Amino acid sequence: MRVHATLQILALIAVIVAVSAGARRWRYAEPLVLMVVGVGLSFIPHAFTIRITPDLVLTGLLPPLLYAAAIRTPLVQFRANRRGIILLAVGAVAFTTAAVGLVTWWMLPAAGLAAAMALGAVVAPPDAVAATAVGRRVGMPRRIVALLESESLLNDASALVALGTALAAMTSRVHATTVIWDFVKAAGGGLIIGLLAATVLALIRRRLTTAVLDTTLSFAAPYVAFLPAEELGTSGVLAVVVTGLLLGHRSTTLQSATSRIAESINWQTVQFVLENIVFLLIGLQVRDLAVAVNAGNLAWGVVVPICLGVLAATIVARFVYVFGVAGGLRLTRRDAWSWAECTVISWAGMRGVVDLGAVFVIPPDTPYRALFAFAAFTVVAGTLLLQGWTLPWLVRRFRLPGPDPVEDALQLAGLTSGATRAGLERLAEVLGPDDPPEVVAQLEERADRRVNMAWERLGRSQAEVEPPAAAYRRLRLDMLAAEREWVLAARDRGGYDHEVLHTAMRAIDMEESMLDRVEDATARLDQELTVPAGRGGCAHLREAPRARPASTPDGCAECLRDGTRWVHLRLCLSCGHVGCCDSSPGRHATAHFEATSHPVMRSFEPGEAWRWCYVDEMLG
Repeated sequence: MRVHATLQILALIAVIVAVSAGARRWRYAEPLVLMVVGVGLSFIPHAFTIRITPDLVLTGLLPPLLYAAAIRTPLVQFRANRRGIILLAVGAVAFTTAAVGLVTWWMLPAAGLAAAMALGAVVAPPDAVAATAVGRRVGMPRRIVALLESESLLNDASALVALGTALAAMTSRVHATTVIWDFVKAAGGGLIIGLLAATVLALIRRRLTTAVLDTTLSFAAPYVAFLPAEELGTSGVLAVVVTGLLLGHRSTTLQSATSRIAESINWQTVQFVLENIVFLLIGLQVRDLAVAVNAGNLAWGVVVPICLGVLAATIVARFVYVFGVAGGLRLTRRDAWSWAECTVISWAGMRGVVDLGAVFVIPPDTPYRALFAFAAFTVVAGTLLLQGWTLPWLVRRFRLPGPDPVEDALQLAGLTSGATRAGLERLAEVLGPDDPPEVVAQLEERADRRVNMAWERLGRSQAEVEPPAAAYRRLRLDMLAAEREWVLAARDRGGYDHEVLHTAMRAIDMEESMLDRVEDATARLDQELTVPAGRGGCAHLREAPRARPASTPDGCAECLRDGTRWVHLRLCLSCGHVGCCDSSPGRHATAHFEATSHPVMRSFEPGEAWRWCYVDEMLG
């Protein structure tokens, strides 16, 4: 029996790897494909006997998945979206619970209002796993993805309070004050325990000196917060989220760079495995749920309309609530989501394994419990398949801008320039008379190379000209390949200690992994590379024109005169001088600024409209 369970776990992992690889190859959403595969596997006799239980989902899977999402969520982003998060995580859950509960009670009066409300609470919260796994894959705007992810971190707490209230109402009378107190206790207690857990873990983390110990502590962190909170009757979900948000926010001061990299890589692996197991498990439950419904007294002619009605009520309730909230905000003249954003936010409310796990919290002797479980599966499968498959089309239909690699590259270039300037200023402060000049020159050259690499990503395609950074990467990769072959040959010859060989190989691997990838810009030459409005607010940028006739439209004035080669071109917006960028041998654009003090230049590359102030070192 123990061997059989081990084989099932290995089989699950094998299915996840194979299906995920195929889905990525054919550009399908992995969660949706895995769920469909799970449905097919559920009808193979004795293939998989893993059953979803409340403990498996709410205690085993949910805490690490929430923690993995929370440590990646910037606390600043969470604060910026706090109004929308509260409106969705609390208001939308309450509204959907009531709407689905009333519809269920209307279709199946014999179930009772309290039991119907329990089903409403089960299917009310969009799932954190679904939002994270599907939302980022469909090219939605980052603002919407951030809102949905932040909502899904907290809405499970609201739903579990609503579920507990509905279950209590099945056996006794529940007053409004009881509901309010349960919510305050769950939220307040979860917040306090999360703060305490984050504080204790931070104190321990400060004293850890190795990445292995730090990552081990990180794996324990979600349960350090979750288990005490649940034991005290508060929200373990909220405690995990608070702990993850705070530790992620303070990671730069609590962890070394090596520990942060190790934690990130390890949690990516854990999150990948758990997320995909979740969607595969959802599909694997179909056969057992169908068998349980068959054992009841309701015909499929009654079951199917009820399940489809619950699915429809779940989807429509979110639309009604989101559009109602947006309309109310507009009436009060507050900032509100656009109608296109409202539609995408409403349609992106996919449900997941938490809903299936929560439905089994309903007592086994509850009438129509099997029907409720099948209805919850219908909502999960229906929203994932219907909304998950059509969400990319909807985003394209409304022409909502997804993450733009061009804008990302532009922001990275400006950020890298500022950070490099700060590093060079610190170097000048700490430089001593005994510091070797050749070391200082090497540090300055390396800093310049990092900045140049960032700016070169904004220029012409490598098909037109290979920038120095691309050439450096290409040549260095060939060198590293030769170095690796030599070390492997030395290993095969013998005579070197294993630890020495391992250290040498790790140094080669680390350098290869750190080589910046120079992106090909060919695909984005047809769109203008600009800085979004509201950025670059220095006086020079405000006063400088957007364009000016070029004195030498054929290229860099000095390079044309001397017969030398340039990489990218820059246009002075004061006099129209065309010079080459800092990656070019002549660096004539910067030399022109140093000679004339003309503050603002503009890229003179095709399809680019960004400007740069030399004085304030700002994009605009």
